[in-house]
Amino acid sequence: MMATETATTQRELQEEREEAMLAPAGTRSRDASRLHQELECELRTAFQRDRDRVLHAKSFRRLMHKTQVFIAPAGDHYRTRLTHTLEVTQIARTIGRALGLNEDLIEAIGLSHDLGHTPFGHAGESALAEAFAGFRHNEQSLRVVDHLEREGRGLNLTHAVRDGILRHSKLRSGITHAASGQAGTAEGEVVRIADGIAYINHDLDDAMRAGLIASEDVPRNVVAVLGPTHGRRIDTLVSDVIRHSNTSLVPGAIAISPPVQQAADSLREFLFRRVYTPLNEDANTQRAQHIVRALFAHFLADPGRLPAEYLARGDEDAPRRVADFVASMTDRYAIELYEDVFVPHNWSV
Repeated sequence: MMATETATTQRELQEEREEAMLAPAGTRSRDASRLHQELECELRTAFQRDRDRVLHAKSFRRLMHKTQVFIAPAGDHYRTRLTHTLEVTQIARTIGRALGLNEDLIEAIGLSHDLGHTPFGHAGESALAEAFAGFRHNEQSLRVVDHLEREGRGLNLTHAVRDGILRHSKLRSGITHAASGQAGTAEGEVVRIADGIAYINHDLDDAMRAGLIASEDVPRNVVAVLGPTHGRRIDTLVSDVIRHSNTSLVPGAIAISPPVQQAADSLREFLFRRVYTPLNEDANTQRAQHIVRALFAHFLADPGRLPAEYLARGDEDAPRRVADFVASMTDRYAIELYEDVFVPHNWSV
């Protein structure tokens, strides 16, 4: 595309390319707005800046040491919260590219959607929600980018990315449903459905690796519709979303066909029955949940023990600051801190 006379910066050239190449339902970065107005970058669009801010965030780096499903697995190839995040983003970008959507926005949402997740995966989230009523990781992820990153200044992400973070969470009833309502952009909807596609497949893969289930245990209707292998199942789901979505209109519709949706839901229910529920009842998982509850109670009893960055947030009540601290922990940090606080140490006399 030839540069126009009005485009004077690299960012403006990219914004013009977006205008020419994106589908009608695609979100244009030149229309992006933030909580706090700031000068535009000459090189990068607003969504590219958001993506880069997330990549350089401390909370993003911590994801590599947070559980996806299996707590402290004896192997190097189980998913972590970070690898889950990367798989979601890759799937979402594949769908978004085929549908003519804004890949930079998709990437920014995908990389940031789980920044607020607790240690020990959803087991840790459940335990923290018992101690701090109403805790949900999608809301915490938004809180991380708005209030906790950069020593409390936040990342000042665009509203489109913030909306995608908040609304990525799903109900048990299906991979396209969300407890927080439909995302405000087609790109946010793509990340939401990609999150479901990613985890039902990689959790199945990890469960097989762990020996909890065998390939022949997978329901026949799932195999018949989605395919017999990890790659085939993802390809089926991604291809189906691309075929049944419509981005030629605003606001656009990101959809999946009923037969494929039913097969995906069957796989998800199978995982709850054979993987998630048994793991939640496992003694190791319950010990992890005890760590979360114990640390919350310990710091709530004396908030003065909180790290300085959380003490500095004096405008918020103690339970909120303690929940922020506990949610930020990696698995290993939570375990080490628990041992330091509650396990007797050797001493000399």
